[in-house]
Amino acid sequence: MNVVILTQDTPFYLAENLDYLISNMPAHSKITGCVVFDSEPFGKKRPLVEQAKDTYQTFGFSFFMRYGMRFVRNKMDKNKKVEHILEKHKIPIIKLEKKINHKDSVALIKEYQPDLLISILGNQIFKKPIIELAPKGCLNLHTALLPKYRGLMPSFWVLKNGEKETGVSVFFVDEGIDSGPILVQKRVPIPADMTQEQLIVKTKKLGMDAIIESIEKIHHGGYELIPNPEEEKTYFSRPQRKDVVEFLNNGKRFY
Repeated sequence: MNVVILTQDTPFYLAENLDYLISNMPAHSKITGCVVFDSEPFGKKRPLVEQAKDTYQTFGFSFFMRYGMRFVRNKMDKNKKVEHILEKHKIPIIKLEKKINHKDSVALIKEYQPDLLISILGNQIFKKPIIELAPKGCLNLHTALLPKYRGLMPSFWVLKNGEKETGVSVFFVDEGIDSGPILVQKRVPIPADMTQEQLIVKTKKLGMDAIIESIEKIHHGGYELIPNPEEEKTYFSRPQRKDVVEFLNNGKRFY
């Protein structure tokens, strides 16, 4: 089964997890190509200076310095670069000149003969031409237990809201936001002292295992889908400063 990955070039967490996924792909499946979008935090393409200012104003000085320094350090470390991991495993990088849903982009991806598309941190909205491109569908990884915590930064929101558990969901993409039927869910408890960074690390790795399980299910067929009911959803967007203050006042920590 041919798989094409849709992801972005971010220096945080992704490269090592993508390396793990590629190294543990089932023998019956092969990654024939990977689309690498430009890194666009929160789905918005903005100048780096504007992103930095916004991060500082929302999350505070300590957070800004820690992750700013890590950003610079990781940018210089080839093992933190998605494209290096792809080159290491000899996976073709698919460079799109236009947005993902443009007919030229769809045609280019089709050349890699995908049976299945998998979005991991994909930061563009997919429309029908992409959703229906691969015969076995298009999957997306979301690091929360859908239908709850659709949207952005679920690791922040589950901690802020005092949840006792969270998890990951691999679902079939439709034209909504995190709204398609779920193929695999995995749960993880949240200890009272868990930091957001620890939770991100745990759920990213768990997400790779969930993707591998999803590929196995699709290959063997006969799987049952988990409902993702609209009436039970909760949705969260990017935190504002007041949310961060409440997060910290509740005794939660970023790291």
